[in-house]
Amino acid sequence: MTDRLNALIVILEHDIREDDAEPIINAIQQLRGVLQVEPHVADSIGDAAAEARVRSELTKKLFAVLYKEDKV
Repeated sequence: MTDRLNALIVILEHDIREDDAEPIINAIQQLRGVLQVEPHVADSIGDAAAEARVRSELTKKLFAVLYKEDKV
């Protein structure tokens, strides 16, 4: 049985200005089946914390590969 989706999340490569995002938002709204597109304002603290966690996890995995550790 196939799962049914009720939303898709689009993550931008980097933060962009609200007025620069308008064409992207308009394009997404033109897609069939899209009811609503909500922009999300960048949260410096939350974004920095998430980036730090990802960077830390990737660093651990990279060291594990470089030093051939079994535990990751």
